[in-house]
Amino acid sequence: MKDYKDLLVWQKSHLLTLAIYQVTKTFLREEIYCLTSQIRRCSVSVPSNISEGCGRLSDKELAHFLVIASGSASELDYQLMLSKDLFYIDILVYEQLHQNLTEIRKMINSFIKKLNGR
Repeated sequence: MKDYKDLLVWQKSHLLTLAIYQVTKTFLREEIYCLTSQIRRCSVSVPSNISEGCGRLSDKELAHFLVIASGSASELDYQLMLSKDLFYIDILVYEQLHQNLTEIRKMINSFIKKLNGR
């Protein structure tokens, strides 16, 4: 069992989730049960799955939850792009969020490879 709070990838994904909540506060009210809810759930899923994986007993189980976190990060990537294209997110805000998310995705993938001995 690993302490997820010590992992840089978890720390960065937690900060990204906080930023996502701030940004989505500005979305149209009509999106509250649609895109706002979906983008928040995806952002929360990334650090949540890292946390859950760290609570498991084996590296194989941890790797499984990291794969789920990676999938959520990919979904979030699209939702950020959609939010930008709908003009819900300013291009500069989008670029910063996208850059942070890309870094997190790379970190998750590297972690998975390390756990799988590659």
